[in-house]
Amino acid sequence: MSSPAETPGSDAFTASLAGLAHGMAGLAQDSAAVQIREMRLLAAAAALAEKTAAGSPARVREQDMVLRSISAELGAIMRVADRTMQRRIDEARTIVEDYPTVLEAWEAGRIVRGHVLAIVAAGSVLPPDLRGQFADAAIPKCERDTPNRVRPALEMLAQHLHPRSFSERHEEASAGRCVRIVPGGDGMSELIARMPTAIAEGIHDRLTRMGRAVIDTRGERAAAAGLGVGCDDDDASRAEIVATDARTMDQVRADLFADLLLAGTPALDDTKDTSAGPLGKIRARIQVVIPAHSLAGDDHDACDLVGRSPIDPATARVLAAGNTQWERLVTHPVTGAVLAVDSYRVPEKMRRYLQARDQHCRFPGCRQAAVRCEIDHNHDRALGGKTDCPAVAFTPADTRSTEAAPF
Repeated sequence: MSSPAETPGSDAFTASLAGLAHGMAGLAQDSAAVQIREMRLLAAAAALAEKTAAGSPARVREQDMVLRSISAELGAIMRVADRTMQRRIDEARTIVEDYPTVLEAWEAGRIVRGHVLAIVAAGSVLPPDLRGQFADAAIPKCERDTPNRVRPALEMLAQHLHPRSFSERHEEASAGRCVRIVPGGDGMSELIARMPTAIAEGIHDRLTRMGRAVIDTRGERAAAAGLGVGCDDDDASRAEIVATDARTMDQVRADLFADLLLAGTPALDDTKDTSAGPLGKIRARIQVVIPAHSLAGDDHDACDLVGRSPIDPATARVLAAGNTQWERLVTHPVTGAVLAVDSYRVPEKMRRYLQARDQHCRFPGCRQAAVRCEIDHNHDRALGGKTDCPAVAFTPADTRSTEAAPF
C-alpha cells in the first residue's frame, strides 16, 4: 500500500517533487557554467596555436603541428584521444568566434548546450558572415522548445538565409544518389540507398504501416490458418508459425523490404483476409509544409518535411499536384501562419486543423509528425476534458505518460 508521499498529486508528493526539481535546476546551472568555461578554454587553445605559428613561413602546417601538440596534452588530462580533443577544440572555437551571442544566451540560462550544438550544426551550411544573423534569429526559437524539436526549424531558417537557392544545391546533391552494399559479419550485410529525402521517408513510412498491419493481425491470421474449414497439416503449421511470430518492427520492416524488392509483393506476410486488408493497398503518408511562394513556382527556399528535414520545392510541388492522398498546408512566407488547408481526400475537420496547427506531437521533446499521431485531450475526457480544437496530437506512448503524471 502506498504512503501519502508516494501518491501522485498529494501534498507530500508535490513537495518532494519540487525539491527534486530545485536540486536539478541548480545542477543544470552548475553544469552549464563548467561547460562554458571549458568551451572558452578550448577556444583559447586554438588561439594559442594560431598565435604561435603566426610568424612561421609554413604557417598552416606549423599551426596544425602546434594544435596537435596542445590536443595531445589536454587529451591526456581529459583521458581522450588527441584527435577527439582536436575536434572539441575546433568546435569550441567555432562557437566562441562565430556564435558569441549564442554563447551569451547559454551563459544567461536562456538556452542549453543541446540548443548551442543544434544552432552550430544547422548554421554550418552558411558562410561565416551570415552566421551572426542566423544566430540572432535562432536563439528566440530555441528559448521556446527543446533542442530535438527545434532542430528542423533551425535547418529551415538556415536554408532560408543561404545565398544559393535550395533547388540548386539539391540538384547538385541528387547527382550523388546511389545504392551500395556494405558486407558485414555472420552472413549479414547493409544495403544503403542515398536518395531524395521525400522518397526515403515515403519508403520508410510505407514499410512501417505495412509492418504495423502484420504485427496487429497476428492473432487473426493464426486463427484463420488453423481453424478454417478443411484445414490440413500445412494450415496448422502455418498457424503455428504466425502464432509464434515474435519479430520486432525493425525485423518485419526488413523482411517486407526484401519481399517487395525481390518478389514484388510481401508474400510471407499475407493480411488480405484480416481487418487490415491487403498490404499492397497500404500507401506511404508524409507531411510537407510548402510556402505559398514555393507552391507558385519560387525555387529559392526549401520546403519542410515535417519532423525530418528540408526538401526541394520541385519535389514538393509534384507531390502536392499529383498524389490523391496528399494533404496540402499552405503557409505565409514571412509569419509561417497557415493560410489554407486543402486535401483531395478530406479527413475530419478537427484532425486536419490540428495537423495544420501543430505539425508534430506536442509532448515535450517529441518530433513525431502529426500525421502519425493520435488525437487526444489536453485534459482527460473522463475528468471533464472537452473535445474541441485545443485537443492535441499525441503519440500513444506519450498519451500513457500524460495519463500517468499530472502534466
